Amino acid sequence: MDVEILAKKYALQNAIQHNGKASAKAVIGKMVAEESYLKERIKEVWNLVVKVVEEVNSLSLAEQKELLEEIAPELLAKKKGEKKSKLPPLPDAERGKVVTRFPPEPNGYLHIGHAKAAIIDYEYARMYDGKFILRFDDTNPENEDIVFYEEQRKDLRWLGIEWDKEYNTSDNLKKHYELALQLINQGDAYVCTCKPREIKERRLRGEECSCRKRSKEENRELWKEMHNEIPPGGAILRLKGDMRSQNTAMRDPTLFRIVEAEHPIQGDKYRVWPTYDFAGAVEDSLSGVTHPFRTKEYELRDEVYFYLLEKLKLRKPHLMEFSRLSIEGMPVSKRLIKPLIEEGKVKGYDDVRLPTLRGLKRRGILKEAIRQFVLSQGISKSEGVVTFDQIEAINRKLLDPIAKRFFFVPNPIKLIVKDAPSVEKELRLHPTEDLGYKKIKTGKIFYISKSDASNLREGETIRLKDLFNVTVEKIGKEVEGRFAGMEVKAEYEKIQWVTEDHFPMIIIKPDLLFKGGKYNEESLKEIGGFVERNIEIVKEGEVVQMERFGFVKIERLGDRPLGIYVHR
Repeated sequence: MDVEILAKKYALQNAIQHNGKASAKAVIGKMVAEESYLKERIKEVWNLVVKVVEEVNSLSLAEQKELLEEIAPELLAKKKGEKKSKLPPLPDAERGKVVTRFPPEPNGYLHIGHAKAAIIDYEYARMYDGKFILRFDDTNPENEDIVFYEEQRKDLRWLGIEWDKEYNTSDNLKKHYELALQLINQGDAYVCTCKPREIKERRLRGEECSCRKRSKEENRELWKEMHNEIPPGGAILRLKGDMRSQNTAMRDPTLFRIVEAEHPIQGDKYRVWPTYDFAGAVEDSLSGVTHPFRTKEYELRDEVYFYLLEKLKLRKPHLMEFSRLSIEGMPVSKRLIKPLIEEGKVKGYDDVRLPTLRGLKRRGILKEAIRQFVLSQGISKSEGVVTFDQIEAINRKLLDPIAKRFFFVPNPIKLIVKDAPSVEKELRLHPTEDLGYKKIKTGKIFYISKSDASNLREGETIRLKDLFNVTVEKIGKEVEGRFAGMEVKAEYEKIQWVTEDHFPMIIIKPDLLFKGGKYNEESLKEIGGFVERNIEIVKEGEVVQMERFGFVKIERLGDRPLGIYVHR
C-alpha cells in the first residue's frame, strides 16, 4: 500500500475513535505494525504522518467517516464498549415477565428470514430477563418431516440461540379439540360441507351458506364424524365471523380440516388438524406468550386472532408485526428454493448462493454478522428489499481483525527473476493483530496473476510485496526480470506472488441467483490459481484473506485446496 494512503487510513481511524482528533504517534505505531520496513525510514515517515494528521484533523467527524468508508471501510468497526444496535422497548412489558416464541414449521431448513424472527424473539426475551419458547408448529402432516425438527434446532444453535422451553403444537391436539367443541357449543363455530370452490365464491361475495344455520346438535355430530367417517375435503370447521366484513379474513375462516397423512410424531393418531388461525392464537395464549411477533403479511388476520381468543375466553397477548426480510436477487422461501434444487440450478440447501443458514454458514458469513444485520433492520413494518452487500459489510468488519493473510495468484503467469537473492524471512499473518507469523523461502521463480502481468511494461520496476524489487526486462508467455534491490519506494507498484512451493487451488465465487428477475446462469464461477504453501497452517472451515483478492473460506485442504469466495 502507498505510504501516504497507509498513513491516511490510520489517521482517519484514530481521529474517529477520538472525537475527530488523531495522534501522530498512534498513527505511526499502526503503520510500523503493518509495514515493518518503515522503521528504517522513521524520520521521513514521521514528517509525512504529521502532515497527514493535520489534514485529517481539519475535517469534520462526518467527513472523516465518509473518507474512511471510501478508502478502508473495514476500519470503521465499532470500538470496544461501544453500544450495539438495540431493539426499541416493548409495549406493556415487565422485566421478568416477557415471554416470546419462535414457531417454525418443521418442513425445511431455516433461512435468513427465519433468523430475523428467531433473533428478534430471542433478543427481546433476554432484554427483559424473560422466557423464550421454541414451538414447532407441526399441524400440517403432509409437509412435516421428522428430520427437520433436529435440523432446525441445529440451525438455531449455530445462530447462538438457546431456548427455555420446547414443545410441539401437535402434542396439544386434544386440548384444541376441547376448545373447538366449546366454540360449537357456544354457537360460534359450525361444520361446513360445501365444496371448496363454492366456499371460496361465497366468501368473495360475502354470502352465508346453509351450513351456517345448522343446530349445535348437528354440528356436534358432524364434528364427531370428521374424526372418523367424512373423507378429506368433505367437511371443515369454520368460525362464525362476519361474512359481510370488509376484512375478508373475518368471513368465516376455516379452523379445522381433515388431513389423512401420517404425522412424523403423532403417526395416524389424528386426522383433523387445526389451521394457522386457530393453532397460532390458541398456543400463544395457552403457553403464556406475552409478545408474539409475526410478519406483516398476517396483519389482516389479527382481527381473527383476537376475535377467536375472545370467544374462547382466553388471554390476549400483545401481538406485533414486522416486515418480511427480502434480499435482492436471493430467494427467501422454501417455495422458491425447492424448484431450484429440483431443477439442478442449485446443489442443495447449503448451496453458497442461497440465503439458508446452511448456505450462509458454508459461504463464510458469521453468525454475529447475521445477528447484527437483523438488529440493524429492527422491527419496522415498512416493506423494502435489502441488498446482500449490507450483510457483507458487517461480515467484513468482523472478519478483518481475525482473518490471517495469505497470497493467492489467480490465472498465474511465471516470472523469472535474474540475480534474485535467496530470501528466508518471517511475515506477519495480520498487519495489526497478533495472529502469528508465516515463513517464506524464495528463489528465482515466481508466479504472478495474469491481470498484473498484462499491466506490466518492459523497463518498469515493480515490487514483489513484502520481498524485493524487480525490473521487468521481457514480457511474453512468461515474464523475465532482474533483481532491483530491497529499498521500498512508493512509486513502485506492489504485486502479489507465490513461489514454486505452492498449491494449485480452485476458489468458488458465488453471485446473485437472480438478476433482473431472471435466473443468473453466471451465478457460480470457478477461479483457478496458485496459493502459497503456508495455507497448510489453517484449518478447514477457517476464513482467511487472500491479499488483493478477498476473503476466502477454506473448505478443503490437501494437495489441491478448495476455497469459497466470501466477499472483498
